[in-house]
Amino acid sequence: MDLKDHIRGIPDFPKPGILFYDISTLLRHGSAWRTAMARMADIIRPHQPQVLAGIESRGFLVAAPLALELGLGFVMLRKPRKLPGLTIGLSYALEYGTDRIEMQADAVQPGQRVVLLDDLLATGGTMAAGISLLRQAGAVVPCAAALIELTFLGGRGRLDVPFEALIQYDD
Repeated sequence: MDLKDHIRGIPDFPKPGILFYDISTLLRHGSAWRTAMARMADIIRPHQPQVLAGIESRGFLVAAPLALELGLGFVMLRKPRKLPGLTIGLSYALEYGTDRIEMQADAVQPGQRVVLLDDLLATGGTMAAGISLLRQAGAVVPCAAALIELTFLGGRGRLDVPFEALIQYDD
């Protein structure tokens, strides 16, 4: 099955000049979504994770069902002040400004192998920050992965761990 057939491009979203790759069409097609999760499991399993982490919010849509598929736990990396209890966070630079992600301080154990997931890798800033935050919490991050990689934006080059993607767009 060609999963690209189930992802639509929406021009000029969220702003003019951007082509948005919309996974909602993949999510609503049961057999395509199941195929995507099975293929993701096949590429993640060799990295021997103990826990999967997802980046808010579409990363949750990938990491949670994949964790279930692999029989693993799931950890959320969220925007500030969205998680109860003690949190740790990391601020990081964007093209124009800064952003911040947080996780619960007790979400991972020191030395635990955690694979970080998102729906899409673009410039890599958020994924790199997520890797750093997980390490700050004591995790070992053997790889990061996404359903989609926009190769022309070079995000993979910002990551210091192996990166896996099911689908690549070169322009």
